[in-house]
Amino acid sequence: MADDSQRNFRSVYYEKVGFRGVEEKKSLEILLKDDRLDIEKLSTFSQRFPLPSMYRILVWKVLLGIIPPHHKSHALVMNYRKEQYWDIHHALHVIRFINDSTPQVDVFLRIHQLESGKLPRNLAYPLEPEDEVFLAIAKAMEEMVEDPIECYWLVSCFVNQLNSKHKDSLQQLPKILEQYLNIEDSKLLMHLKACAAMSKLPYDLWFKKCFAGCLPESSLQRVWDKVISGSCKILVFVALEILLTFKMKIIALTTAEKITQFLENETIEATLECSLWRVKAPPSSSHTEYLCGLGKQEK
Repeated sequence: MADDSQRNFRSVYYEKVGFRGVEEKKSLEILLKDDRLDIEKLSTFSQRFPLPSMYRILVWKVLLGIIPPHHKSHALVMNYRKEQYWDIHHALHVIRFINDSTPQVDVFLRIHQLESGKLPRNLAYPLEPEDEVFLAIAKAMEEMVEDPIECYWLVSCFVNQLNSKHKDSLQQLPKILEQYLNIEDSKLLMHLKACAAMSKLPYDLWFKKCFAGCLPESSLQRVWDKVISGSCKILVFVALEILLTFKMKIIALTTAEKITQFLENETIEATLECSLWRVKAPPSSSHTEYLCGLGKQEK
């Protein structure tokens, strides 16, 4: 009982002095000390709290299956991943698909295409929509991860997760967004429907690209924490917050084209950085607690 009181006192004190993530960080460190990392517990933690930046890449690599749960195998497996990367990199050089001046994200795309058996016959082939998604995620990930090999595997495995585990769920997100918008602001939904805009919202940017290139980096990392740990429903609530944040501007627009153009092209990062601190799910949602975590401070 005394221990609980001391713990609660510490938590309140940390909150007041601005160290909101101290207790969560300690809990994560305990999980990471296990000889065999518990994937389910790491997923649950990532669903509930934003990952501390110093542990984020490690947790992402474990959750995406880039490295195994066993600590002792991490270095060995990453060496294999490194060799595999450079072998494919060399092959692409030989067949002249890449060269020393090829942008890093384009190198990542070609490696991913060759690995998945989707490398085009020559460079003249136009990019497929799935390639555009890959490049968008790669450009965002490149800003977060310094090591290019780690970056490649994170992008490749994240995209593979979206195309397999989340494929069916992603297709349902526009419909779910409409349901929640009806709960939160039926007037805004009626306006979007009157303009025939609901079917033309930037769903590819929001859901397929997981807001890559749309959100500020710090917020994007926290959104991806949730997606990588197993839930893509967070994407609905972020999209909902965008619509609610820009409600007045959206209502002032009278065509679907103008609304879509505004949501795709408007520089909204600064506004969203503040807005996402208060992002919430509708009252009926079980995701409220981890959505609030988007605004938690990282340590």
